[in-house]
Amino acid sequence: MSGLAPSAPGGAHPRPLRSRVPLAPGAERRVRLVEGVVLLALGILLLTATVNDVVRQTNVNHRLDADLRTWRAYTGHDYHNLSIGQDTRGLSTREVVCGNTSPGGLKERVQLCLQIIGPQRAGRRSVSGGWYLPPKDEDLARYRYACFGPAVAEERCPR
Repeated sequence: MSGLAPSAPGGAHPRPLRSRVPLAPGAERRVRLVEGVVLLALGILLLTATVNDVVRQTNVNHRLDADLRTWRAYTGHDYHNLSIGQDTRGLSTREVVCGNTSPGGLKERVQLCLQIIGPQRAGRRSVSGGWYLPPKDEDLARYRYACFGPAVAEERCPR
């Protein structure tokens, strides 16, 4: 260790790392024990948070895959160029999946948007309603038309 005083006999810390406050005999051992417990608790907390985040993201990914399968089954189109609107705040599991009603690039044709909710069953989720969008328009309420299902009562389409 360059720049540090050599360790004292008995495994004590190098001089720059030693406590400036003299400790009673055996106190250093207790301090190290407390430090170790605190570090262990922090490690467990970080591990738990990491595992929780990974599991949550995995569940979201599976749900989004189910949403794509649901849109394809509902419309009968095997399109892979779909857009998914997701509640990014994590307050709900309602997603909106939009895709063209006829072949073409994303948003180049009339789009059908489906509200998809609920748990997965057999790799799909429930469609609770939806609406249509004109070509080249974003999924904003002012462009929506022909709402169906709960989207009508929720006034997701303009009058």
